Amino acid sequence: MTRYLLATASVHTTAAAADYLADRLTADDEVLVVTVDEPDLDSRDAGDAANVARSRLLPATVEVLERAGEPAAEIRSVLAEREVDALLLGPHRGDPDTGGEGGESGADAPGSTVRSLLGDVTVPVVVVPTPEL
Repeated sequence: MTRYLLATASVHTTAAAADYLADRLTADDEVLVVTVDEPDLDSRDAGDAANVARSRLLPATVEVLERAGEPAAEIRSVLAEREVDALLLGPHRGDPDTGGEGGESGADAPGSTVRSLLGDVTVPVVVVPTPEL
């Protein structure tokens, strides 16, 4: 059994993670999906991302963890609470056309959450590319 932690705030990130995991998941695997409610994002985005996870990450068991706060801190908290084998993240939050923070394009440096977590967690981190729309 492998337990993945998917940190997502968008359907784009969730779909990219589902594509990455498609040939890897078995019925014995678990995917913990953590969504973090941020004040400056539409709260429906996290719910939509969770719904995509429930439908696209089969045959694994999917558990959704809804959090509020700063994304990197909440992800670290879940990693401390749960035994996880790998962390999956998108390169930046939200729509791939918006790019990273400061107007970065999707091809530029990853967003602050990814930068904060890389090298700071004890599990492998997979940054799944989100498709260009």
